Amino acid sequence: MGTQELTVVLARVVTLDDARPEAGAVLVGGGRVLAAGSRDELAALAPGARVLDHRDTLLTPGLAEAHIHLVTYGFSLSQVGLHGARSVAEVQARVAQQVMNTPPGTWIRGGGFLLSELGLNGYPTAALLDEVSPHHPVLLYSRDLHMSWANSAALRLAGIHDGTPDPEGGRIVRPLGCLLEHASDLVARVIPEPTGAQYLAAARAGAADLAARGYVSAHTMAFESPEAPRAIQTLAQQGELPLRVWACLPHDRLGHAQALGLARTPGGLFQWGGVKFFADGALGSRTAWLHAPGFADGSGTGMPLDPPDLIAALGREAIELGLTPVTHAIGDRANTEVLNAYDTLRPHAEARGIRLRVEHAQHLRAEDLPRFRGLTASVQPIHLQADGPMIRDLMPHLENLSYAFRSLKDAGAVLAFGSDAPVAPPEYRANFAAAITRVDDSGARLAPGEALTEHDVLWAHTRGPALAAGWDDEGIIRPGARAAFTLWDRLGGNAQALVL
Repeated sequence: MGTQELTVVLARVVTLDDARPEAGAVLVGGGRVLAAGSRDELAALAPGARVLDHRDTLLTPGLAEAHIHLVTYGFSLSQVGLHGARSVAEVQARVAQQVMNTPPGTWIRGGGFLLSELGLNGYPTAALLDEVSPHHPVLLYSRDLHMSWANSAALRLAGIHDGTPDPEGGRIVRPLGCLLEHASDLVARVIPEPTGAQYLAAARAGAADLAARGYVSAHTMAFESPEAPRAIQTLAQQGELPLRVWACLPHDRLGHAQALGLARTPGGLFQWGGVKFFADGALGSRTAWLHAPGFADGSGTGMPLDPPDLIAALGREAIELGLTPVTHAIGDRANTEVLNAYDTLRPHAEARGIRLRVEHAQHLRAEDLPRFRGLTASVQPIHLQADGPMIRDLMPHLENLSYAFRSLKDAGAVLAFGSDAPVAPPEYRANFAAAITRVDDSGARLAPGEALTEHDVLWAHTRGPALAAGWDDEGIIRPGARAAFTLWDRLGGNAQALVL
């Protein structure tokens, strides 16, 4: 390799490599790290190399977004955003604004609201949306995506009326307007499918947004149309994908994976990596699956979704294909049941070098913590900010082990940080703040003993996701690693991706 192909990056380097934790420069060639050391050491190794001088900045392994619905996030960038809406009137105003700029009869879509932030104790009705959108069908998702709110036009198109029975794994709230879990599919399935070009544009928008924020890789979850990962693959094939992407299949498409021979195939910027299950719903929609006594408001113990036996059986098939079982578990009962299923899968996963993975792991029992040893706990600190007040109101008995990052780390779990965008914006600053300070939106601190250090958060946003994906060449700066970095003015501050 000629020196004209080599680059030396000068910076204050944090490598996350125990063999050399800090350095003053990195030597890169062919998209790989060749050496990390002092400026003089690398100048001697490659005296004619190009020099990028970033000595006034911090350089770390590249940021990873460990849990995102990438194409859905891309679509959300042009939909009605309801994050931060504090009343029904504010939702109505934002919908009305979109209605003014949308041809009659066209669907209005959006999301990001929380019932608690809207000041609601019950579920809102279709009539409230009808007031501002009588002629446009409207479907708005709650922030956790486990509940939707539709207007009458949308319900009519879906054929939903007072006599419509609840679907399996879902509930139609009466009076009509809100749909829980799989009931949302009744409306979603009558929305015209986006075109291939629209999927491609959304994939491009979502990936570009992440790259602009300083991310170099992402794990995109299922819960999207099959066209979504296909669009990301197309970007990769066209040389337009600015991120390395690890993608999950929904478990009901595992048969397609077997037929197509989709296995864990390292190399390239797109990789099929996981098979996704849902053990339960979410806190804000009261569908998280809890042990007794359940929710403090008397609304029950939540809603189990994929049965543990199914997770164990299909998880074994996924492992045989070289794919990682990835299971959404929010409530403490959901986590117990997933760990039970995973106990049967551990020897098979270990034999294949696969790390079993729990998404969210939000509310835990102390006796289940040791069972996370060796697993990936893919968690989203940003959600702590909105959830803190709800946790104190709805499940005070679980407060001390909610978002239990320190306990999970101490138990031997691999922490991998993400946002669940579009559930929350892919904002690493919020993850740093929430994980370190534990301060929620009310100004109170949730389980302060579970706080992490700045270095812990960096690791969980870089090396942790890499290990979760089985990428030994990512999230670390050492010879052979991918030359994908993030530059910072200060750790947790402004970030910029640098991929060489």
